[in-house]
Amino acid sequence: MTQPIGTQETILVVGGGISGMTVALEAAECGKQVLLVEKLPTLGGRTALLYRYFPKLCHPTCGLEINLRRLKGNRNVRVLTMAEVTEISGTRGDYAVTLRIAPRHVNEHCTACGACAEAVETMVPNPYNYGLDRMKAAYLPHAMAYPQRYVIDPAILGTPEAAAAKAACKYGAIDLEMAPQTLSLTVGAIVWATGWEPYDAAKIQPYGYDRYPNVITSVEFERLADPHGPTGGKIVRPSDGKEAKDIAFIQCAGSRDENHLRHCSRICCMASLKQTQYLREAWGDDARSTIYYIDIRAIDRFEDFYEKVQADSSVTFVKSKPARIAEDGKTRDPIIHGVDTEGTHRYATRHDLVVLAIGMAPSVRGAHIPAEVLEDSSGFLEGRGAAGIIGAGCASGALDVNRAVQSATAATLRAIQIVGKTARAEA
Repeated sequence: MTQPIGTQETILVVGGGISGMTVALEAAECGKQVLLVEKLPTLGGRTALLYRYFPKLCHPTCGLEINLRRLKGNRNVRVLTMAEVTEISGTRGDYAVTLRIAPRHVNEHCTACGACAEAVETMVPNPYNYGLDRMKAAYLPHAMAYPQRYVIDPAILGTPEAAAAKAACKYGAIDLEMAPQTLSLTVGAIVWATGWEPYDAAKIQPYGYDRYPNVITSVEFERLADPHGPTGGKIVRPSDGKEAKDIAFIQCAGSRDENHLRHCSRICCMASLKQTQYLREAWGDDARSTIYYIDIRAIDRFEDFYEKVQADSSVTFVKSKPARIAEDGKTRDPIIHGVDTEGTHRYATRHDLVVLAIGMAPSVRGAHIPAEVLEDSSGFLEGRGAAGIIGAGCASGALDVNRAVQSATAATLRAIQIVGKTARAEA
């Protein structure tokens, strides 16, 4: 174990998505020392995987690029990727934290030239496209990855391909002997900003996500529509590559359900409204979107966008919670069965593709957080309590990007107050 890093005036931010980046930047720009740790090889979280934001349909890259520039230019922030918290002890104002840093097998000499990837043939599932395609076992996570550094997948360690990747790098950046590290930290406050996980759609058995290839989730559809995604932005069916022009969007897939997630995930309605516009842009007047919904929750400034989509002749709204999905054995078309609660009639409607607007599951459960930090009934961190561990963004509740940033700002203020009191007490 190395000498502890940080002091009681240091703020630890766990999670490098949009919320964690916001906390780190705002605290650092107030003059506080910040350690930002992320378990993945790059910052950006799920925001970096979005094609567009709602309601303006602008691309997330601009906002992320600004944040990355701010991070690169601020000496008060230290960023550690591929790092996970394994232990927390101590009390408010004086925490001892243990981190485990997984080996990237690529050091700081990397220029992201891609020579290592060219030397490798092995393909592995691509988590940044939710496994919809495969990538080289020497890879840059995505174009905006930070740090801009390749990763060697453990699948090829000890093989001739790993040696070939090392030989191909003229900068000496490939380190196949890199081993896991353990770091100990001393910090005054911890902001937990680990984001959210897509609810496991396979648990919603009547919808057949694990049986029917043409039933996918909203996060997967987001990657399909992205020109940097697995199909180059072509909206096609996983089963046969056929153009998907008639798509059903099923709301509350796992949310507002005592058998799955009790809470409303807040982003799902708006995500589906947004995704109907991807379909309209791709296929024009040939596009057909059907939204099956309990009720549409488009609050505040989103109401105008909802009205815009309602006026789109390519979009149909069916007030219904579908009972089940079947599949045509010959065409692989998904067929949705249910009851239209406004028309009070049964339906069995065929579509090219079904998109499940999947719920937001908390990422907090199973994390190494002291017991005195409270969770609500859904598993999100609660804001009350005397602990110096503060939830931010989607670790504290189901939020869209805008509200996650607001939550992160509030968490920053609380963390600054905690380390400020510690500093005054020691003075």
